[in-house]
Amino acid sequence: MRFANRAGRAFVMKGEDSGWDLEKESSGRFSSEPMQMWARHAEIREWLEGVDGTTAEAVRAEGLDAPVPVPPAIIAIGLNYAEHARETGFEPPTELPPIFAKFPSSITGAYGEVELPDGNVDWEVEVVAVVGSQMHHVAEEDVFDHLAGLTIGQDLSERVRQFSGPAPQFGLAKSFPGFAPIGPWVVSLDEFDDPNDIGLGCSIDGEVVQSGTTAGLIFSISRSIAELSKVLVLRPGDLVFTGTPDGVGIGLQPPRFLQRGEVLETWVEGIGRMSQRMV
Repeated sequence: MRFANRAGRAFVMKGEDSGWDLEKESSGRFSSEPMQMWARHAEIREWLEGVDGTTAEAVRAEGLDAPVPVPPAIIAIGLNYAEHARETGFEPPTELPPIFAKFPSSITGAYGEVELPDGNVDWEVEVVAVVGSQMHHVAEEDVFDHLAGLTIGQDLSERVRQFSGPAPQFGLAKSFPGFAPIGPWVVSLDEFDDPNDIGLGCSIDGEVVQSGTTAGLIFSISRSIAELSKVLVLRPGDLVFTGTPDGVGIGLQPPRFLQRGEVLETWVEGIGRMSQRMV
């Protein structure tokens, strides 16, 4: 199933073009607050099996808001594809890849505009995991039982700020408003044949710049999150950006960065597409 946010209200999808206002259809059993869906995702899926499909409302992906509008935390995993590590001048990690945080104010929906700040803004398509139940010291084989689902993400990055100063500024450089578009919905894990082998990519004005699969991750989605849980307490609604394949702008020769007027389109197999225009 698909969890969504329509006009600030929790919404569950029937396919990709219709669905239900969760609070209204459940007669108040579930909250209208999108952030309340994640801790009850399994209960919502079970309830939805008995819902009359004829009551679904038409909906367009372009009309949805970010499905996880105010995540408690956004954790991102860097250099998690070998070729991406090499294109940015690093050796692929053999231990846990570098971990950094994006700030929740950078979240935006799957369709819209991104205001480019001064500097060099780069793209990074990622599969994003949405935590559904608290995790701490969770075994790799149990991770998927704790996730509400997966969504599409872009880890937009301003490279001048990121690499200036005495130490890199990953968090700030990746947290301008609109620098974490996600959506258009969160797809539950049962919808994927193999969550550790999902195609993903992005294009600029129709030119494909990234294309890969999560099978190429150095640390798989489940292993990455298990490793995170050895230190962190992951809570419902937390987001984990799982890594980006090669093809980012800073790795091209010569480097290329997003320009005003360009359209960045992003896709993940089994989830859908996003589109952002740079302004």
